[in-house]
Amino acid sequence: MMAPDSGQQMAFDLRQDEGSPSEASPAATWEQDTATRALDDLFSHTFQYRTGKAYHGLLQFIAHFHCYSPFNAMLVHVQMPGAVFVAPPHRWLRDYGRRIRAGAHPLVVLQPMGPVMFVFDVSDTEATEDALPLPPEVEKPFEARKGHIGSELETVIANAKRDGLRITHSMEGSQSAGSIQAVTEDVAVSQKFQTGIDKQRKPIFTDIPVKYDLVVNAKTGREARYATIVHELAHLYCGHLGTPCDRWWPDRRGLRRNVREFEAESVAHMVCARSGIDIPSEKYLACYVDSTEQVPPISLECVMKAAGLIETMSRQRMEPRKPIEDKEAKRRVGSLLKVFHDYRTSSENLRGWIDLEAIDTGFKKALRERDYDTIIAVADKIPENVLQKDPKLFTWYENALMHSGEN
Repeated sequence: MMAPDSGQQMAFDLRQDEGSPSEASPAATWEQDTATRALDDLFSHTFQYRTGKAYHGLLQFIAHFHCYSPFNAMLVHVQMPGAVFVAPPHRWLRDYGRRIRAGAHPLVVLQPMGPVMFVFDVSDTEATEDALPLPPEVEKPFEARKGHIGSELETVIANAKRDGLRITHSMEGSQSAGSIQAVTEDVAVSQKFQTGIDKQRKPIFTDIPVKYDLVVNAKTGREARYATIVHELAHLYCGHLGTPCDRWWPDRRGLRRNVREFEAESVAHMVCARSGIDIPSEKYLACYVDSTEQVPPISLECVMKAAGLIETMSRQRMEPRKPIEDKEAKRRVGSLLKVFHDYRTSSENLRGWIDLEAIDTGFKKALRERDYDTIIAVADKIPENVLQKDPKLFTWYENALMHSGEN
């Protein structure tokens, strides 16, 4: 077993609990193979490790678990990211005088003759009278050392919705505070954002599409949760995830990790300190200073602007963002309508390759203007087999035939 070391991440060695390396029975081998296939199936049918960043994070996690088999380390990471100080119940009690909390989340790992055993993260344990002390950076590494947060936590969560942030809580390990990531483009989800109050003093809401998911460890206290949200918002407003509009915040994707983390934690430290909350930022920032002890090449302008914005979001109700004028999209529509105009004015039927996106754009415009004759004229120039392959265009054509002559 590894002795506690406050200067590094730790994991208990489960090999003593996994049984002797004697030859397994056929039944045990079959159980092991079944569990292995199940995890392979989970890996291949989920998106948890599809990105290079997520997969690299998994490899780093497994590297820290040098007392575990790589397979068991991966099992722990799948079930509870950030769980780096774990042990079975009897070893928690025997070696550290700690018992498992009611409702704790068990983590399943494999053992040769089991086929499985259950372990628990330190965040799911509580001390008995005979408990030995654990390093605070292991038990509660993100908790504030002093200070209390008030309504700022709920206010910043509500205001974050206007920029498409969905903030949720998850049961994570003791070493995981939170994370933020962009939502994939094929996911269409929205949430309510309050934009005002009507004459009857009832709140007015508008739907804002979800663009980013911000997850916070539900096991941390209010102050730590606020600090985590500020840190992750800083990643967004410093431009580390790009931007939907340059007027809102910059697009600074591609920065090195030490720069991104130094900027985000600088914002968190500044915002929390100005609110009277003392968080252990210096220990976190020390991990991202190079061997020469030089501060990474951060942008003080971005740090200060992000801190100011998040402070405002924590204190008052924000107004909704003004709609984005997408000049590039407008130029694209203009180009497509020009192609559609050429199709409409052509004296010949359309042959060869046909730009169906231009047809779609032109039909939409004609429908808004109730110009059914234009839809019929262009559709009659398209080969019937091409038109019928696109159900949407063909339906619009049939509707135009039905409404032709109404105007």
